[in-house]
Amino acid sequence: MKTFHYVIVGSGIAGLTFALKVAARGSTAIITKSSRADSNTAWAQGGLACVSSQEDSLEFHVRDTLIAGDGLCHEDVVRTILEQGPACVQELLSLGVNFDHRINDQGDQQFNLGKEGGHSKRRILHNRDRTGFEIQRALLEAVSKHPNITLFENHMAVDLITTEKLKKKQPALEHAPARCVGLYVFNKKNMLVETLRANVTVLATGGCGKVYLYTTNPSIATGDGIAMAWRAGALLANMEFMQFHPTCLYHPKGTSFLISEALRGEGAILLNSVGERFMESYDPRLELAPRDVVARAIDAEMKKRGDQYVSLDISHRPSSFLQERFPKINAACLHFGIDMSKEPIPVVPAAHYQCGGVKTDLMGRTDLAGLYAIGETACTGLHGANRLASNSLLEALVMAHRAAAQAQVEAKESFDIPLPKWNTGEAQDVDEGVVIHHNWDEIRRLMWDYMGIVRTNKRLQRAATRLKNLEEEIQEFYWNFRVSADLLELRNLVTTATLMVQAAMSRQESRGLHYTLDYPQHCEKFARDTLLKRGSAPYS
Repeated sequence: MKTFHYVIVGSGIAGLTFALKVAARGSTAIITKSSRADSNTAWAQGGLACVSSQEDSLEFHVRDTLIAGDGLCHEDVVRTILEQGPACVQELLSLGVNFDHRINDQGDQQFNLGKEGGHSKRRILHNRDRTGFEIQRALLEAVSKHPNITLFENHMAVDLITTEKLKKKQPALEHAPARCVGLYVFNKKNMLVETLRANVTVLATGGCGKVYLYTTNPSIATGDGIAMAWRAGALLANMEFMQFHPTCLYHPKGTSFLISEALRGEGAILLNSVGERFMESYDPRLELAPRDVVARAIDAEMKKRGDQYVSLDISHRPSSFLQERFPKINAACLHFGIDMSKEPIPVVPAAHYQCGGVKTDLMGRTDLAGLYAIGETACTGLHGANRLASNSLLEALVMAHRAAAQAQVEAKESFDIPLPKWNTGEAQDVDEGVVIHHNWDEIRRLMWDYMGIVRTNKRLQRAATRLKNLEEEIQEFYWNFRVSADLLELRNLVTTATLMVQAAMSRQESRGLHYTLDYPQHCEKFARDTLLKRGSAPYS
């Protein structure tokens, strides 16, 4: 058994920032189930939203966030995170993060700010179209040099260890308060499960985009933090709100490649199959309407004409500008035979970002002592029913800072509780790997068909029925066979999918990212968070 003051699950912007802030105060471990650079952060193209010019203001940013969140944002949370953003950005700059600059008319250097959907001002800090990669590069460099940080690559968290679970076999803990005291971790190299004791455990595992057939997320985004927190008894919120990015490349060999919203910020327009610009029929903000609006408009246009994609056209901008501003996207399109300086890009909506997650306060604390959640895994109340573009990196940065300040107080407490080793019992090696892959495929397809951009009661009920059967089958498989990375991800995937459908069925209205044909209007009764607790019915 290994013991640390802090164990962080995830190596994106949230987890790395938290680690750097607490490591001077105690031993720190970062658990990442793939390589250290494999995270949702590294895939973030657009940038980081932060007030950085005299033309902008905190009030403008707050207003835009509240409008996008469609009545569910917690305004106190919005104000706190957006207000603390600039100071946290300065810390990134001090670590060597490079954001694009330009020379203004007075000859002074200033940030070359981008604009994305839902933003009334230019406020997107970016490094061309690879902002997340640049931020993660600088953070990883700092982490690798810190003597108090141990980074466990190719290790996957299995389950949290709580006093409530331990009470079943340790009567002496009968009156111990409920708290998280560590976790089990699967070492993918030696195929063994290890026990880690932690004064503070932090979930920074990113999102759950792989629960859908089409997603912009990397393959690691399987809802691990959500599922582990749920099994440990932590409170979840707003799991029905999955943001679909309007523009994912439509190509048989490039199904997960994101076409950044920043293209629309630089003048790209959406066209249907007959070459008509259609957004004017759906929203006066046209292509720069919030993502939920644009995604539904594309979905409606495709269904109206029976098309499989729409087109994004930025060919009116000079080729030199596109190569300089969007080198990654330009190169990817050319790789797939598309010259975006001369022709439109075929695009389709894809699952992108979960706005719900493990419910936390403004210090990153869950309702289970010793357990924190930050980044996309958490639900702070910032995003509400729909995330404003590029607010996610800012939230991860600020909440890592705030959680670290609080966790340093909690980590001083020590808990001398015996933690049992992982018991494999009579479990056998998996003999039918095809079962795992078949169930994985079925979950992702049914979520895409029944829990997609547009929903109905019948579709959700079908999804719930099938997921219940799959969950029972997967749970039986989990107990009978030795764990593997694929099996652990499948287990988390079905749990997360089930929770998303439960939350959607309980919200009998349309709001933000949750749009149902059976309840197409807002209902004030549901102008509050959907809360999920193990052993209780969903309530909102």
